[in-house]
Amino acid sequence: MIRNTYTYLKPGDARYTGAADDCVAFTLRHQLLDRKTWRNFVEVFRHDSDDYDRGWRCEFFGKMMRGACLTYAYSADEELYAVLESAVRDLLSAQREDGRFSTYSKGRELHGWDIWGRKYVLTGLLHFYRICKDEKLKEQILAALCRHADALIREVGPNEGQVGICRTSNFWLGVNSASVLEPTVDLYKITGEPRYLDFASYIVSTGGCSGGDLIALALEGKKMPYEYPEVKAYETMSFFEGVLAYYEVTGEEKYFEAVKKFTEAVAQTDVTVIGCSGCTHELFDHSALRQAEYSEIIMQETCVTVTWMRLLSRLYLLTGEKRYMDRVEVSALNALYGAVNTGLEKQYSQYLKIWLDPFPFDSYSPLYNNKRGVGVGGYKEFAFGGGYGCCACIASAGTALFPLDATVTADDTVVMNFPLPGTVRADLASGGVCLSTESFYPARPVWETTVGVERPTAFTLLIREPCGMKNARVLLNGEEIPAEREGGYLKIRATFRGGERIAVRGEYALLPFRVGERTAFLWGPLVLARDSEKEEGDADLTEAFAVMTDKGRPGFRVADPKEGELLRMYLKRADGGEVLLTDYASCGKKWRGRKLLMTVFMNIRNL
Repeated sequence: MIRNTYTYLKPGDARYTGAADDCVAFTLRHQLLDRKTWRNFVEVFRHDSDDYDRGWRCEFFGKMMRGACLTYAYSADEELYAVLESAVRDLLSAQREDGRFSTYSKGRELHGWDIWGRKYVLTGLLHFYRICKDEKLKEQILAALCRHADALIREVGPNEGQVGICRTSNFWLGVNSASVLEPTVDLYKITGEPRYLDFASYIVSTGGCSGGDLIALALEGKKMPYEYPEVKAYETMSFFEGVLAYYEVTGEEKYFEAVKKFTEAVAQTDVTVIGCSGCTHELFDHSALRQAEYSEIIMQETCVTVTWMRLLSRLYLLTGEKRYMDRVEVSALNALYGAVNTGLEKQYSQYLKIWLDPFPFDSYSPLYNNKRGVGVGGYKEFAFGGGYGCCACIASAGTALFPLDATVTADDTVVMNFPLPGTVRADLASGGVCLSTESFYPARPVWETTVGVERPTAFTLLIREPCGMKNARVLLNGEEIPAEREGGYLKIRATFRGGERIAVRGEYALLPFRVGERTAFLWGPLVLARDSEKEEGDADLTEAFAVMTDKGRPGFRVADPKEGELLRMYLKRADGGEVLLTDYASCGKKWRGRKLLMTVFMNIRNL
């Protein structure tokens, strides 16, 4: 079994303030503590709810349970735990006689999104199993999971009378079904039962796709993801999460190499400036090249954002490589936080042609002269009333991952990936440590951390510099010290006695980011945008203009942010005027008005 380089803190050992914690609290308040929603998600399993339209209502419970358990892993919110335990007990009562948790009848199983839904039941229950405090309930969960998985293994596989895994779906050449690989491996990790590893090995042998071997394609590197036989970003990333899990239990390096090469290929050709992918719906489409184009269709699905973050986080915990956290930072602060429906705006169903009650998350993220709230990702109605969407279900996993990734540990090392304000406790091999941070991050690369220990403790503090940070200086108790580096991290190794103040001071520059004929602006990890509502609704976001420059650098002035903003500044135009820019995540939040548009890319004439 391959061990991770780093591990997360225990539930409740991080108490942050600011935007990261606010997003978790928002998700708890407006989604995860809602018992009615959980009852609805279980109710679909008591009926053949997805038979008539080959739907994916079967995914909602497990997808949101994963996010809820990750949220508990950060927050240690006991009310949340009680809600989740109740929901899990409710789901266990809906298991069918043949062992399945399914929304498809026996006659229509192994079609549509059936295996995808079964995968998410495995995923959700396995995540709760890891936080479950009741040993008897854990036994019940594990027994139910084994019956559920065994029902799948009986019918799916390479043997006579079985159906091939990539033939169990009418969509995306079976990649959605093959993504059951990840929770199958996780079930093997818990039980040690060879049949689950055998089934995982079988899935890996198929390459995950009826149109071609995705693992082989990733290893060869001759085709980019947008050139694969299927190009559904979310499901393909999910499959490679499973390949990574398979490597963790087998140690076979080629699978690790496949995941790393796939991830780098996605980063090169299909991740946009805000850290998402898919400028054509949710598809790999060479998004890095196409991102500055005007689009009349939905783009950059929140499911893709979160799955990208999950894959990166998993790679980071395994390797400790800084580049993965660089990418998580951009995705979280821009694409993910931009999708949080802070104003609880109603959302429009393109399928039903009606406005729906607000979900806590939006589904799609525009980049050029467009608006939010243009569609509800994966929306499905329930026969008993109401409905839900896939992006709303998955997003809580992202809002939990960002604070979980902020501070990680290994032996006698604490890693500060994101200098969030607040306090963390870490139990190291050398002793207990408390770090209290006051921070201006992400608007400014400036923060100060005070160290607390019960006794003199030797440990290493690794500090990741935020994306775009330059000229970092490290001060210990007010005195500048040499900035030693290790693996791209600032490194401080000392025996701490308590009360030491470690300050980091850095700088950002306003950086143009050009794609084709259009330009965006970056401020550290933050992507900036124009918002016509903030400009009183009458701004032409497509206008061409020149900016004032000094030695080739764009002129600007910083202003105090308004409520909901992380950053506010004014870009100086060459004609003496100014253009308001704020952080992308705060833009476009009032999307029901016809004129309320936003844009990241601008028609700048002289950059």
